[in-house]
Amino acid sequence: MKPELREQILTILAEIPPGRVTTYGRIAAMTEGATPRLVARALRELPTGHGLPWFRVITASRKLADHGGADEQRKRLVAEGVLFDPRGRAPAELLWP
Repeated sequence: MKPELREQILTILAEIPPGRVTTYGRIAAMTEGATPRLVARALRELPTGHGLPWFRVITASRKLADHGGADEQRKRLVAEGVLFDPRGRAPAELLWP
């Protein structure tokens, strides 16, 4: 991945406010050429201790992606007030931007 593209993704990630979520696709659409998969890759490659709110990124269906950190992601989002419906979806009104 080009460093400029990674920087765009991480800059957008840093802007997601607490209590809000966005999707891999929405982040990709705000960049100059990223795809949702590239956004996911950038998140997977974040260094330990980075402090970026990776947990605020969800799938287009407003669910958590199936990954090893999903339990931690859910805990962090719930702590910020993001509640999930019985089907595991975050409220549409919490989507950013």
